[in-house]
Amino acid sequence: MTAVGAEPAEIAGVLETEIGGLPSGARLPSEHALMQRFGTTRAIVRRALADLEARHLVRRVRGAGSFVNRRIDFVLAPGSAPSLHEVVRAAGATARTYVIAAATLPVPADVAAHLGVEAGVPCQRLRRVGCIDDVESSVAEEWIAPGVLDHVDVGLRAIESLADALRAGRHDPVRAWSRAVTDLAPAEVADRLGVARGAAMWSLETLTREGGDGRALMYSRSWLRQDRVRLVVEL
Repeated sequence: MTAVGAEPAEIAGVLETEIGGLPSGARLPSEHALMQRFGTTRAIVRRALADLEARHLVRRVRGAGSFVNRRIDFVLAPGSAPSLHEVVRAAGATARTYVIAAATLPVPADVAAHLGVEAGVPCQRLRRVGCIDDVESSVAEEWIAPGVLDHVDVGLRAIESLADALRAGRHDPVRAWSRAVTDLAPAEVADRLGVARGAAMWSLETLTREGGDGRALMYSRSWLRQDRVRLVVEL
């Protein structure tokens, strides 16, 4: 039991213990219910919930309430899968991805350098949203090297994982290089993922090569929510 008029830290401690036994996505009692339970004000309850949110233990959704949050470990290591689906599944969660834009465009110079082609060569560019346990958690821009997969966006309607689509096309995708930093997400990414503008997110670049001959298959830039993913680098 917690004393009437409990302070935010005490309320947060009680709730942290309780949500440890709840599944990800479980809804917490309303602010009003917590006010009655702890005999305190809405401001104190909100400070307690803000503390839990800052530590990524709960996720608050305006108009819907507060929910138990579990971050997955997104492991970057030599030989690790260049696939959000495989990383999420390995962490015991469920992954979904879907295409929000697809076009064949002249490849910009910085991407062309990674893919080993001349700037301006037409390449397929995808923009996709990734979901972890049905929560939109990432936005990715992916450039496919010429001749690797035709009409890849059509294939992804049946096979959501791009790595699996590459394997179905008789490729052996291997993560060859990655760069990860904490940065401020672009406004359109923040709006898409429902996070505050100016929020820090993981910015991840990845070059995927053919496991056999080492030729470049794909270059991607992804933004991942830090409250959904804990980036783990193993050297």
